[in-house]
Amino acid sequence: MLLDTIKTDLGVAMKSGDKDKVSCLRMVISAIKYKQVASKKEPDDQEIVKVLRSQIKQSTESYELYRQGHRDDLAKAEENNLAILKSYLPKELGEEEIAEVIKEIITDTAATKKDLGKVMKLVMARLAGQADGKLVNGIVSKLLQ
Repeated sequence: MLLDTIKTDLGVAMKSGDKDKVSCLRMVISAIKYKQVASKKEPDDQEIVKVLRSQIKQSTESYELYRQGHRDDLAKAEENNLAILKSYLPKELGEEEIAEVIKEIITDTAATKKDLGKVMKLVMARLAGQADGKLVNGIVSKLLQ
């Protein structure tokens, strides 16, 4: 399970003295525990991936703000966090692979321009954790025209 991997890596980082990784992984574990308490159930890998994506989004926004504010030291820390967080995500599919899945779903459902939401829901369910929602939305919009 992904949470076990993260906890194991936290122990290794603590023993090796990697303070940046320890801090990042503690933040992730805290966010996962928060999600667990909120949902009142043990999170599965898919929910953990959602938490990781949320953390990545936050770090990306922080990175951009630090860059704009000329705080290169803090931007570098966020860049390190992004690298650590992304290492736990499953491999993302390329645009061609995503487009193939979308074409298949559009064909199966005989979707039209009006069915964007329906197609998005089906595509995101099938590609859970393997594709960025903005990228998928762009491809779906293009293919439904």
